[in-house]
Amino acid sequence: MAAAVLAGLIAGALVLPALISPARVGSAPSTAPETQAEVVLSEDRPAVSAGAGPCISLKVLASLENADMVRSLAASYIAKPRSVDGRCVTVDVSQDKSGVAAINAAGGFASIPASGRPAVWLPDSSAWLRVAEDQAGNSLHLDGGSVARSGIVVAMPASMAKAIGWDTKAPSWADVIAASKDPGVWARLGHGDWGKFKFGKASPTVSTSGLMGLLASYGVAAGNLTDLTKEQLAQPAVISKVKDGELSISHYMATPEHFLWHARQADDGGAVSDFLSAVIVDEKSVWDYNRGISSNDGVTKQAGSPPKEQLLPIYPSGGVLVADNPAVSLTGDWVSSQQRLAADDFLAYARTQQGQEAVKTTGYRTIQDKTDPGIAETGHYAQSLPTVPLPGADVLVSVQKSFPEVRKRARALFLVDVSGSMGQEIAPGRTRLQGAKNAITRALDHFTGDDQVGLAAFSQVGNGPLAPGLVSPVSAFKTNKTDLLAKLNALQPMTATPLFEAVGEFAAKQAREYNESEINTIVLLSDGKNDTTHPGDLKSLTELLGHQHHSTPVLVFTLAYGADADTDSLRAIAKASGAHFYDATDPNRLDAVLGDLVTSF
Repeated sequence: MAAAVLAGLIAGALVLPALISPARVGSAPSTAPETQAEVVLSEDRPAVSAGAGPCISLKVLASLENADMVRSLAASYIAKPRSVDGRCVTVDVSQDKSGVAAINAAGGFASIPASGRPAVWLPDSSAWLRVAEDQAGNSLHLDGGSVARSGIVVAMPASMAKAIGWDTKAPSWADVIAASKDPGVWARLGHGDWGKFKFGKASPTVSTSGLMGLLASYGVAAGNLTDLTKEQLAQPAVISKVKDGELSISHYMATPEHFLWHARQADDGGAVSDFLSAVIVDEKSVWDYNRGISSNDGVTKQAGSPPKEQLLPIYPSGGVLVADNPAVSLTGDWVSSQQRLAADDFLAYARTQQGQEAVKTTGYRTIQDKTDPGIAETGHYAQSLPTVPLPGADVLVSVQKSFPEVRKRARALFLVDVSGSMGQEIAPGRTRLQGAKNAITRALDHFTGDDQVGLAAFSQVGNGPLAPGLVSPVSAFKTNKTDLLAKLNALQPMTATPLFEAVGEFAAKQAREYNESEINTIVLLSDGKNDTTHPGDLKSLTELLGHQHHSTPVLVFTLAYGADADTDSLRAIAKASGAHFYDATDPNRLDAVLGDLVTSF
């Protein structure tokens, strides 16, 4: 899928200069990284009065992880009068997944109308600057000074961290990976009821914590995280060790927020340990979780009461990888000269004493490694971050590109609703079913030849049996892709919607064929409610899925397709199986939502 996306990139569309200190605007950027002890913060110097209107509109693109912090910076910046070239300034912050933003940056944001393109890009890690450069054929040169810091940690339920002793003695990354591979670790510690060590990672294709987690795996495999080389990454023994480590992953998700959402659901339902033993996230996400903030999509956040059991951030010994939040002023041809001046003014403010105070209030460390004491207490932050420097661009890019080769393989069944309502048009000449076929065809680009992929569909005619049922058995994608696509394209709308029966039947089948070395999953796409003369109810189905989750977990990722979908039942099905619910009730979002979903395996 990445190759198809990158084929359309417009290389060389941007020239992006570095953010430099306010006292040296216009100077060449320094190539030497600054230490926290060397950073001197200036005072903000707002204008005596705001400039005249209409205001300069400054558009800033943030990551999902740091969007709150960037919005806090923007709010504190415009709270004082600003005058740039005699005009006032407004700041509009948008957000996207880090990996998606890197692709868009490499392509000159060509998919976005010129009026909506950013003048500032502020990803949560410099790693994405390197990825964007590589995807644009190295015709870009992207640098930006850090405006905030957040350590990449291993978050664990407090009881689990204490049971394994990591609350008082930090493990190495090798210790973390060894524990995740040990099926009996909790039983030996007197907690057999916790089951296996459930280890989660976000996808390194889109998430900083996911990319840093994979980088740490390579460091363990090569025996050295601080001096990794591209040559080491290519060594068969190193690749083999990384693949072996990835087998311990329960499954991947698009963002760390997805994991923490499910952890909170498990905490509300009884015990967070039912879903999670450990997950790689940034410190700020731990603070959010512990104060009751959650998000099921990484974008929309919900505030609630704190969880019954808090998470502890574990800082691996030997150094911590850091999300350094670089700020880059863009100079594409859509950025006016006044917007460039406003960008420089805003980014200079971000590194003032006042700007860094705004950073602290949102759970981040300042560029001097200072934290808000109350936030640090709730998030259980370490006093300081012993930092492992990011490796060179060639290593970062190679690690990310290796993911399709080293990731845990999937055993995935696409389960498609072919009830009569799937014949309704969503656009002239395009039915819901045709839209689903198109989206599934594109999503299949995510899989490699070694993945196991199949297709089933469900409806019924009259009082007849569930039909058409299994149409392309789950088997190696390299051998069954042609058959699967042909059977997919041949599907036709039928009549009823035996939703619960279909999920129960195929989840049981996947469980019987369970393979611990693969991510066993169902991708369920439905546009309606359970409507059938066949027996089956939601309570019995969720009990079945919950029982399977503890022995032969089959993750049922559910996708509500169209406004008539039974979102409540689909959410319950996903939750019971330990998977995630995705919302495509706007059928025009199906491609994007399904593309997001398949990053979970």
